[in-house]
Amino acid sequence: MSALTHLDNSGSARMVDVGGKAETLRTATASGVIRMSANALEAIRSGNAPKGDVLGTARIAGIMAAKKTSELIPLCHPLALDRVTVDFALKDNAIEVNATVSLTAKTGAEMEAMTAVSVALLTLYDMGKALDKDMIVGEIKLVSKTGGKSRDWHAADR
Repeated sequence: MSALTHLDNSGSARMVDVGGKAETLRTATASGVIRMSANALEAIRSGNAPKGDVLGTARIAGIMAAKKTSELIPLCHPLALDRVTVDFALKDNAIEVNATVSLTAKTGAEMEAMTAVSVALLTLYDMGKALDKDMIVGEIKLVSKTGGKSRDWHAADR
């Protein structure tokens, strides 16, 4: 019925069979931004937020989320990740979150990196909302990926 990989011949959703694929080293990097008031950013930067270590907690939340991606996103394969990093860049009235995931497997990395960024951003919001309820989470995107059948890919600047 369809050439879409997540649909069977009758159009029903299915998990893609990756059994015949070769394992390759795969990496993916994703990013996102949370915009906030200068006061909220300064409290987070200085470690004076009411809920404590906001950046440290968001880093752990992002790493945990990457490991749980298959439980959160339907049809994603459970993967044994080799490495997950979650880093922050403090900008003018914003924090940029970057997550990189790597593993050797038959599939994966992109959704795990994007899930890490998403949950880290939501954790930043949760831990900073006492300072600024008007924070805006957005611009979540895949920045790059390597490995797999489609090989290397890098986002175009937009």
